[in-house]
Amino acid sequence: MWGSLAVLEAAAASGVSRFVNVSTDKAADPCSVLGYSKRIAERLTAHVATVTEGVFLSVRFGNVLGSRGSMLGTFHAQIEGGGPITVTHPEVTRYFMTVEEAVQLVIQAGAIGRDGEALVLDMGQPVAIADVARRLADLAESPVEIVYTGLRPGEKLHEVLLGCDEIDLRPVHPLVSHVPVPSLSPDDARRLEPSEPAPAVTEQLRALASGVVSAPRSH
Repeated sequence: MWGSLAVLEAAAASGVSRFVNVSTDKAADPCSVLGYSKRIAERLTAHVATVTEGVFLSVRFGNVLGSRGSMLGTFHAQIEGGGPITVTHPEVTRYFMTVEEAVQLVIQAGAIGRDGEALVLDMGQPVAIADVARRLADLAESPVEIVYTGLRPGEKLHEVLLGCDEIDLRPVHPLVSHVPVPSLSPDDARRLEPSEPAPAVTEQLRALASGVVSAPRSH
C-alpha cells in the first residue's frame, strides 16, 4: 500500500501525464489482505487524480495465464512431480485472460481512461478450476490424483469483477466498464499501524478499503 503511494506521489511530482495502476478483481468487494491493499491502491490513485494535472486511473482484471504463480504453471509442475493436483474447492471458479489481453487493456486504459476511475474488462464466463485440473490430469502420461484442499481464509468461491455497489457503465467500448472510485487521503493511509497484531492490521486495511471509517490510530 505504502509502496503504491510512494510511486503515485513520485509520478505526480514528476509531472507524469498518464498513470495506470494495475489492480485485480480481488479489489471488488474485497475480503482478503490482497484485496484490501489493491482496493486501497485504487482509492489512493483516485485521490492523486484530484490533485494533479495528469490522468491517474486503475485497471482491474482477473488471473493472467502464464504469469508468475499462474494456475496452469502450478498444475503442470504438480503433474511433472507426480501429483497430486491441488484445487481448493470442487466448485471454485476464476476469471482468466492472456498476457496479450492484459497488455492491451493497460494500453487502452491509458488511452480512454478518465481521472480516478477503474476500468474493468468484460472477461466473459468464469472458468471452473476443477474442469481445468481434470483435463490436464487426463493428458498426463501417468495417473494423477486431484486433491481438494479447502478454501483458505479470505478466499472467495467465485470472484466478481464489480463490487455490489458499483454500476456497470460502458461509455467508450462495449467490453470495458468504467467504474468511479472514491478517493482516499494519503494521510489516512499513513495512519496504518503495521506493528499491531495481524488481526488488527487486517481490520485497519478493511476499514481503509471500505471507506466507511478511517484506520484507527494506535495508542
